[in-house]
Amino acid sequence: MTITKSTLITAAILAALAGTAGAQQTQLVPPRDRITDEAIHADLSGYEATQLRIKALNDAGRPVRDYHLSKAQCWLDVSFHEYTRNDRSAFPQEALTESEKLIVGMEQGVSPLPTDTPLVNGAARVREDLWKRLGAIHGTPGFVCAQQAVACGEVELVHAGNEFNQQQWRHSKPYIQIAEDMVSDAEALSRQCGVAPAAPVAAAVLTANVLFEFDRDGRRDIRAYSLQNLERELARLREEGRSLESVELVGHADRLQGRGYDYNQGLSERRARTVREWLVEQGVPADAIRYTFRGDTEQVQGCDGVKPREALRECLIPNRRVEVKLQTSTVTENPSSL
Repeated sequence: MTITKSTLITAAILAALAGTAGAQQTQLVPPRDRITDEAIHADLSGYEATQLRIKALNDAGRPVRDYHLSKAQCWLDVSFHEYTRNDRSAFPQEALTESEKLIVGMEQGVSPLPTDTPLVNGAARVREDLWKRLGAIHGTPGFVCAQQAVACGEVELVHAGNEFNQQQWRHSKPYIQIAEDMVSDAEALSRQCGVAPAAPVAAAVLTANVLFEFDRDGRRDIRAYSLQNLERELARLREEGRSLESVELVGHADRLQGRGYDYNQGLSERRARTVREWLVEQGVPADAIRYTFRGDTEQVQGCDGVKPREALRECLIPNRRVEVKLQTSTVTENPSSL
């Protein structure tokens, strides 16, 4: 079938009008036909119409920070991002459809709206540890303040999983790092929710992962960005006026057992000791730090099917970690540095 300019524009207008009424979902032009300015214009019109529906919901009183409005926006954003990167898979369409499902529900006053996060286009479920940390915020009093970061963190994990399926770890890594930042931000927002500057708050745990190069355990073998994440969590203590009570370190190794189970156990212990030494240098009392090590028994990223071996080693880096759990107590009147 030949697609003409008038046909495309008419379809876009009808989709926008129908979408405004919540009658149907916007359909992007099939990838094989997405080769003309007219086709692209029609799709961009659909995206614009969807954005206007989100704006209308906000204008009608649903706040930007609302979980479902935020999730609709983030689904729309990742759909458009991949569309502009010429993703020819079903991901742009399916992500857009998830956005519009939520929009329709909000427009029609559906309650309760779903909180599940579908793995659209068969996206891999990467970083189960991050999914669990986001899931733990749902249903807590602090969720009201963290809901935007939670919603977008969940969508970004699906985005990363889709990239992993299409082009493996190298392309999913940036989006996983974005998701990690969102998880940390969501936890911080949840902790601080409704807390007056001088009011006591419940004890909380701040979490960061320090990552190591393959088969390495020294200070120079730490990935710089992961150490920066730990520094950021330590800075949050000062910003929130919290007191650091203790630190739990859990050392890990990846699943590549070229030298055997016992070797990976020792490797994970040496990594934990390295992070312990770094924390002591930052002013954390040595007697406040305890550590354990679990070798390769707790993998957070499987990397099934990743080849060649160098790519597999890079993909498995989240498993070569030391989990740092900062146990904190209540707000103090005069927060001191670590």
